[in-house]
Amino acid sequence: MMLKPNGLARAAVRFKPASFAGTFVALMMSALIVTACGILLETGLRASVPAERYDKAPVVAAADQSARLVADSVDGPEETSFPLPDTARVDTGLAAKAAGAPGAQAAVPDFTFPVRAAGAAVTGHGWGSHAFTGTKLSAGSAPAAGEVVLDSGAARTAKAAVGDTVTLETASGPADFRVSGLAKAGAGDTADGAKPTAWFADAQSATLAGHPGKADAIAVLAKPGTDTDALAASVEKALGSSVNVHTGDGRGEAEDHGLMYAKETLTSLGGPFGGIATLVAVFTAAGTVALSVGQRSREFALLRAIGATPRQIRRAVASEALLVAPLAGLLGSLPGIGLAHWWFGQLQDRGAIPEAVGLHVSGLPMLAAIVVGLLTALGAGAIAGRRPAKIKPGQALNEASVERLRPGIVRTVLGLGALGGGATLAGVAASAGGDNAANASLGVIMLFMLAIALLGPLVARLCATLFGTLLRSGGASASLAAANSRTNSRRLASAITPIVLAMAFASTLVFMHTSESKVASEQLRDGITADHVVTGGPAGLSGDAAERAAHAPGVEAAVSMQDAQVLVPVHGGGEVSLQATPTQAISGSGAQLAKVQDLDVRDGDLDRVGPGRIAIDKTLANGAKVKVGDKLPIYLPDGTKARPEVVSVYGRGLGLPAVTMDQASLAGHVTSGFDSTLLVRGGDAKSLTGLGLGEVSDASGYVAAQNTDRELGAWSNYVMAAILGGFAAVAAVNTLVMTVLDRRRELTTLRLVGSTRRQVLRMLRWESLLVSAAGVVLGTTIAMITLTPMMRGLTGESPHIPPLLYGTFTATAVGLGLLAVTLPARAALRERKA
Repeated sequence: MMLKPNGLARAAVRFKPASFAGTFVALMMSALIVTACGILLETGLRASVPAERYDKAPVVAAADQSARLVADSVDGPEETSFPLPDTARVDTGLAAKAAGAPGAQAAVPDFTFPVRAAGAAVTGHGWGSHAFTGTKLSAGSAPAAGEVVLDSGAARTAKAAVGDTVTLETASGPADFRVSGLAKAGAGDTADGAKPTAWFADAQSATLAGHPGKADAIAVLAKPGTDTDALAASVEKALGSSVNVHTGDGRGEAEDHGLMYAKETLTSLGGPFGGIATLVAVFTAAGTVALSVGQRSREFALLRAIGATPRQIRRAVASEALLVAPLAGLLGSLPGIGLAHWWFGQLQDRGAIPEAVGLHVSGLPMLAAIVVGLLTALGAGAIAGRRPAKIKPGQALNEASVERLRPGIVRTVLGLGALGGGATLAGVAASAGGDNAANASLGVIMLFMLAIALLGPLVARLCATLFGTLLRSGGASASLAAANSRTNSRRLASAITPIVLAMAFASTLVFMHTSESKVASEQLRDGITADHVVTGGPAGLSGDAAERAAHAPGVEAAVSMQDAQVLVPVHGGGEVSLQATPTQAISGSGAQLAKVQDLDVRDGDLDRVGPGRIAIDKTLANGAKVKVGDKLPIYLPDGTKARPEVVSVYGRGLGLPAVTMDQASLAGHVTSGFDSTLLVRGGDAKSLTGLGLGEVSDASGYVAAQNTDRELGAWSNYVMAAILGGFAAVAAVNTLVMTVLDRRRELTTLRLVGSTRRQVLRMLRWESLLVSAAGVVLGTTIAMITLTPMMRGLTGESPHIPPLLYGTFTATAVGLGLLAVTLPARAALRERKA
């Protein structure tokens, strides 16, 4: 009879579906992960937002909203862009050049800036923007210098009408303005929500915004019949390379700078994290396929014994993959789309992605998931079936009945190489910081996991020997479990590996946050020495808040702070990247700051902080490779380059901002010139509240609020841990179920020789405990090897592992292991009894 490999594969899947169920589940889960991450990556690459404010302006000229860093690489100079923390602006003088471009009817410099009216937040614009926003006067006239037009909301807030004089506070300070008119805001002015709005004369708006001679962008209006692309080309030629010219959805990117951060977030999830998640998925799926093929070694041995050729065996294994993988990939990609929708929605709810950005779903990620699953199944099946296919027919059945105790030389060498690579990368993670350390930590885990997989039988045999010593004192069932585990180390390794994976990933991602959060909370609590904290809310604090508080009874010091971010070049992993670093700009001197904040100064003099001189955290100093007296090249929030001198290095930059500078150095480089926080030493809360500066709380209340914000920011870490750890947990359960179902003949034999059903189940439970314990210990070890150097480099302390949280991880691993063994074992024993 002629053997037909495709027929063999179809028969195997048809008549022995249990042998392929585990493979099907693993490939389906792999497709789920690949699809979800692929959709996020594609969305990040294609993300755009439709123009709202600039909808009626066909062409918009704006500055490049990225800082660019050029570094040498093996392929030559390589440029990397990093999104700016704030808005980069263009010269208002460019509007005249744009207006003179062929096809341009007008060019309007656009301004958007915060204004305080009677302590409330109002949005300010230049009146010229009404040409493209649709705003129209409902009473009065357009504003001249010293005048303002209010919408109904701003008029109610200021309690003013046409002809009245109102006091408004802008970045240039408080000033009186005559209300020249009232207006109904158009669609372009209400695009970001129905906020009270005020319009000023264009000639005065740049100064009021705190950026003399600068505009947010220039909106170019076209003459009737002018083609948009032709107009954009002429404007680009007129303005040169100093600005970026946008049309279509590019105008939305010019008005909503959050899109760049959203794209960075999505591409980092779909790219680096997606790559790690895909490797994990492929890793576990390949292990499951290899286990499935290995479990049928007796079947392949029989085929070889009756004359099947090696080519026929290989074709049968490949045909099985072709039968199972595409369907598993298709079914797995459907819930992957659901996961991507949920994940994307959660990011939008937390403000990481603008509401106007939509999830881009195409067939490409689904196709990639199916192809990856198919290649994984083919590759793993070919490797696992190589030995059964090439063995001599006369030795086939003998080989299938006895487990090989020693792994191959190539496998051992590769395993030792992965072990050494993991240790080396752990050292790299220790020298890095922030995101670089986190990214390196995932690589450390992957290398150690690869080492566990390659050296699995040796590791499993060692674990069985160590834990088996304890099990021998547990009675006959425990002793039998120890003997089984020691004898079948390959089977044990297949079960241990997914548990190690789940424990290592979940522990690293979660405990990295708990460690950093603990240190940050302690630094924040110890660093705020002020008696009272005043926060200004959406409108910020008035410019004279610190001065007014300083004159309150009993007040020793009052320092207001403006929150911002600067980009600092940091070294990590042999590369230089720009790190967005929290910054506090203070209103007073360093000596005054020392009365309300204890930054834990390690070197230098905080009193010297001033124009061109800053203080930075020690971890940042290490990453930037600077010390006191050095010049630190930084990018201010709007992308302006600066080289301030480092005059002090302090130790509490994790809980408090990592850069401290004076407000004068930051003025003109941020959108809002209003301070956000006021720290007060001395005085009493009642007198400060009476000043009407803002909400007054004590230091403990402020610290609690800041910690809450930090907890919300850690959500991403928990989601990644849940996805990777959850996937690995499902793989562990899947593997254990496959292993138990494959042992039905063994379990039946135990019953035939006199073992009771309870004894057999007890033996399996002991084996499950051994597997779970080995997986937890190895996973914890890998996590600690990863976390310890990284946390010592980042925080100077050892990892913080909450006992209850770690106990939950351990209990989950043990519980899932027991459940995955007990349920199929009960079914198998019941089936044999029937």
